Amino acid sequence: MPVRPQCFSSQWIRDNRCGSCGRFLRAIGHPAVNTATAFQVENYILNVKREHPSWGARKIRERLLRRFADIPMPAKSTVHAVLDRHGLVERRGRLRRRAQGTALSLGQRPNELWCTDYKGEFLLGNHQYCYPLTVTDHASRYLLTCEGLSSTRENYAFTVFERLFKERGLPAGIRSDNGLSHPRMRCST
Repeated sequence: MPVRPQCFSSQWIRDNRCGSCGRFLRAIGHPAVNTATAFQVENYILNVKREHPSWGARKIRERLLRRFADIPMPAKSTVHAVLDRHGLVERRGRLRRRAQGTALSLGQRPNELWCTDYKGEFLLGNHQYCYPLTVTDHASRYLLTCEGLSSTRENYAFTVFERLFKERGLPAGIRSDNGLSHPRMRCST
């Protein structure tokens, strides 16, 4: 296979510069190829970190750029690796923001707080769905009503509540999850 002139000249230059094994060392990525951070630069990184413990790799690298403009500058990841190698990097856990809900009101006496919910759905023998709506008293855990409705529409629930208000009176508050417990219910409105 003929050797192109460009390849031959670059190989000849490399052989003259690095010796006869220079081509071999370069091909296998031998550790003799210098990619290490200079000792003075590494010491400077460590000293800056000790002076300013809250600084990270990016700020320390900016300080290096201002101080040593004439030398090849390590990347931010290299500065971080130096700090990590000397145990100066603090591992942080993932910050999770959790929603803070309001405190639930507690019904201490009967008829003070009612809890309402649709208890899912089930298929009847006539191939229609039934959506049971339950209303319980929070303090006594008494089941005030359990109505099997054909839909989760508001007007069906309002008729149940109107009848319940006439029978039991108005509570001080009603607690509901304000959501639909099953994806199929969203389609039925």
